[in-house]
Amino acid sequence: MEVAAPLSAGDRARAALATRGFFLLVGVGASTWAAMVPLAKARLALDEAQLGLTLVCIGIGSVVAMPIAGFLTHRYGNRRIMVLSGLAVCAALPLLAIAPSIVALGATLALFGGALGVLDVAMNAHAVEVERLDGRPLMSGFHGVYSVGGLVGSAAMIGLLGTGAPLLACAAAVAVVLLAIVATQRPRLIASLAPPAASTRALFVRPPAIAFLVGGLCFVVFLAEGAMLDWSAEFLRAERGISIARASVGYAAFSVAMATGRLLGDRITAALGPVAVVRYGGLVAAAGFVLATALPWPATSLIGFVLVGLGASNIVPVLFSAAGRMSGPSVGMSLATVTALGYAGILAGPAAIGFVAHATTLPLALGAIAALLLGVAICAPIVGR
Repeated sequence: MEVAAPLSAGDRARAALATRGFFLLVGVGASTWAAMVPLAKARLALDEAQLGLTLVCIGIGSVVAMPIAGFLTHRYGNRRIMVLSGLAVCAALPLLAIAPSIVALGATLALFGGALGVLDVAMNAHAVEVERLDGRPLMSGFHGVYSVGGLVGSAAMIGLLGTGAPLLACAAAVAVVLLAIVATQRPRLIASLAPPAASTRALFVRPPAIAFLVGGLCFVVFLAEGAMLDWSAEFLRAERGISIARASVGYAAFSVAMATGRLLGDRITAALGPVAVVRYGGLVAAAGFVLATALPWPATSLIGFVLVGLGASNIVPVLFSAAGRMSGPSVGMSLATVTALGYAGILAGPAAIGFVAHATTLPLALGAIAALLLGVAICAPIVGR
């Protein structure tokens, strides 16, 4: 394992910049695939059920890979794993554009999701290390760059596809840009500060018990984000009478609010402290769901979605920072546990909302998330331990 020398202020600043580069890479990579989904559906003549089954593969790949990522970062260091998984993301994008069958697409998506999952764990572990060395909150800003990357990737693919270029050429162009990020930022990443002790090199290192509780809080917040992604447009269409063409404005409002909150989040966390950020963030997000679902006007629903984005924006970064401060043999394993449980919320949450909505109503199913977010607010003191 690589071992880092003491870092100067300039080295820490360059390491923070490199970390932002990899967060940008993940945001751009994920949104690039999102823009490719309709084209993949048409090219392979998939129906909605086949497409849904195929899309599950990316989540399965991520969740399966994350615990492995904890071991890999623990054993080989964050920098090496970030570079290798970043290269894998770059290689997967062109392959997604040319997958010749549903089986090939599902397999490639599983590999793509696995690469994203490994990179997600490694870059967050690296971010925790950079934040600790710098001595001030940085995690929200890193996650804000990820949100910006999602907007940049979507806009880039819209622009490239608008030129009439083949999908493969568009995906390859994005992959080349992401490859440049990996190549230029690798030297700026910090190496692990110390090799693992011989007694902690086992394949499975048990994370501390508190990691599962923090992961449960992440599960709730990611569930709320997944609800916005998968159900906000349908809610506005079916319950508020907004046309299909305009229904996506709800998720756009949520996304802009979340990106804004995260870009301002480091200052907010430094001023209020992590416990207050989780407590008040949970309360604001809960109020957003109540406002969106309880009042019958489209405008109040959009305001509610903005409140959800602002409230939830900095909870996950604070929880990830808390995972990095846990006692135990491996920061990577703690982060892998928290991250995997969080992603499980994105995977299972929207489906659970669908079942509850079918049994009751969609407003009631979405409004119930407010109660879960109140639970997050109540558990806020855990991040101060």
